[in-house]
Amino acid sequence: MLTSPEALIAIIGMALVTFAVKAGGLLLANRLPRDGFAASWLKHIPGAVLAALVAPALVTGSPAEVIAAAATTLVYFVTRNLFAAMAAGVIVVYFARLWLVG
Repeated sequence: MLTSPEALIAIIGMALVTFAVKAGGLLLANRLPRDGFAASWLKHIPGAVLAALVAPALVTGSPAEVIAAAATTLVYFVTRNLFAAMAAGVIVVYFARLWLVG
């Protein structure tokens, strides 16, 4: 299989940008405040980003997404394990879509 030079340049460029973003995050992490208002504000960003990603799927999605969100929430509150909650949500939305469509 032959790859065109343009595709190779695009792949290398995307890899460099990805590496720069990750390295920049690591370099800036040491400069972030650890105490005070800014630090407490920064601790809320991951939850806000997650809500911003999930909310549109819940509002515009099918009942399968709502069922999966409820299952994810339940699993997290029972286990306090984020990975288990996310895995349960993915599995539940998969089977709920199969069950509701088929």
